[in-house]
Amino acid sequence: MFGRRGKSSETVNSSTPKIVSPQINSESAPSNFNLDKISIKKKTDHDDQSQLLFRERDKERYYRLKQDIFTAIIEVLDISALASYEISRARDEIRDITTEIISLRSIQITLEEQEEIVTDLCGDFLGLGPLEPLMERDDINDIMVNGPHQVFAEYDGRIQLTTIEFRDQQQLMNICQRIVGQVGRRIDEASPICDARLLDGSRINVIAPPLALEGPVLTIRKFKKDRLTLDQLQKFGAVSKALADLIQIIGRIRCNVLISGGTGSGKTTLLNCLTRYIDSTERVITCEDTAELQLQQPHVVRLETRPPSLEGTGEITMRDLIKNCLRMRPERIIVGEVRGAEAMDLLQAMNTGHDGSMGTVHANNAREAIARIEALVNMNASNLPIRVIRDMIVSSVDVVIQVERLRDGSRRVMSVSEVLGLEGDTLVMQDLAIYKIFGEGDNGRLKGQHMGTGIFRPRMWERARYFNEDARLEMSWMH
Repeated sequence: MFGRRGKSSETVNSSTPKIVSPQINSESAPSNFNLDKISIKKKTDHDDQSQLLFRERDKERYYRLKQDIFTAIIEVLDISALASYEISRARDEIRDITTEIISLRSIQITLEEQEEIVTDLCGDFLGLGPLEPLMERDDINDIMVNGPHQVFAEYDGRIQLTTIEFRDQQQLMNICQRIVGQVGRRIDEASPICDARLLDGSRINVIAPPLALEGPVLTIRKFKKDRLTLDQLQKFGAVSKALADLIQIIGRIRCNVLISGGTGSGKTTLLNCLTRYIDSTERVITCEDTAELQLQQPHVVRLETRPPSLEGTGEITMRDLIKNCLRMRPERIIVGEVRGAEAMDLLQAMNTGHDGSMGTVHANNAREAIARIEALVNMNASNLPIRVIRDMIVSSVDVVIQVERLRDGSRRVMSVSEVLGLEGDTLVMQDLAIYKIFGEGDNGRLKGQHMGTGIFRPRMWERARYFNEDARLEMSWMH
């Protein structure tokens, strides 16, 4: 048992969760979006009240009881030591003290109600509090907390309002501080913006008051426990069989690849799938702002940027990482997202013997992706003529893969394009495959098909022959 400690009224007031009456937006939820699994769904007067959870059936009593138990646990347990224990052991400690308190005070509740209280307390002490039900679901991709009383979740490609709420801004802020504190960062009025990640790899962004006017805003990009593959993307309709074969070949023959798309379009997911076809003997170095790539090769070095300290020193930028990894004998360099001065260094790496390097960039289509890279280089090397920058891009980037999240929530690879060269000062590209939308079905889903453009021999043909992949490339319906 942990050592005793004195009661801290400040801790109790800031951490004790209040049970709120949920509000359901039933009109915005699709029929297959089971809000019951996320939070408490409002019942009609004809529903059996015994089926309601304890906290909804008698929320005032539930709140008082949970607050009493929470206060008692603060008095008995050393919370800092509790956080250092394994999850299973910490849960057992919370369950034991809760059972003891209920027994000593002769509180009349069922075992199911007791277990419900224990689960909520474990979430408050060890996890993300009210967000725990969302984090446990693998079919939810993004969680967006817009202040204490609005929590949205992306399910099946659509953003839906859930019934989860926090007690107040302070409870939400405590959870945000706990998250960023685990990776040695801080969030407060002096440093109101922070990127971090959870232990499971989920990406976190927090922006706090005074920048966020309605209270702390927390965005969580979850990662599936099972890594997606091209075969699974094919089942989802994101790629066709022939397009998946083409992407495999691109990864195998060490083309330099840019994956472009909007926010939440699936760039990182596709990049993870593409890296599966890197040879296991290659040394791969990844550079990211927040580590989220999930490479499965045995020889992978993962690097992550570092924000400045409280004194404004010690910052390590993406450009610093790319420059350093060039001294680490990489065979491939993978950049999680190109958004600044590192574009210049990545192009130089691609053009100096590091074939097969990859990166993602925000853009609306393949040609705009190239234009964005050109603009990023020009912003940080304005003394270079545009013609020189375009020559660098042509000699560095081989393929641009465009992904998009469509208006029905589905994600598709929209095009696979090659960079051919320059005609005068104009950069020339050609599409090898595109996704053509034909219309909309009765269920609101868009209908479309991946199609080849009839290119007989793409620019990558000689490279494919070098890696003995020319036969597969020739048999593809793309050509």
